[in-house]
Amino acid sequence: MKKTLVIGASNNPDRYSYKAAEKLLKYGHEIELLGLRPDVIFDRTIDTQKKQYADLDTVTLYVGPKNQPDYYEYVAGLNPKRVIFNPGTENREFEELLRSRGIEVEEACTLVLLGTGQY
Repeated sequence: MKKTLVIGASNNPDRYSYKAAEKLLKYGHEIELLGLRPDVIFDRTIDTQKKQYADLDTVTLYVGPKNQPDYYEYVAGLNPKRVIFNPGTENREFEELLRSRGIEVEEACTLVLLGTGQY
């Protein structure tokens, strides 16, 4: 299973980051959550501080491009195998930075990847 950090995590069931966290757990993946407001969903804490997470396979982004620069070095420094840019989060500058560090970049929907067995 692929340990995944959800950036932009929310306690709002209408948000795609919430749905992704729920579906990742349903499919047996370990998750970490990073968001703007502290909370607990699915018995997991939404962290508000950028922590170092060990053994991350994937970072899935739910933060728009204008707010991503604060995450550039943080995400690159986590050295995940890949970063998924969900619809609306695509960002050429960030994607190129990650590729230059040897991190796979995927413009895709985490929910669709999970639902079609491509995650």
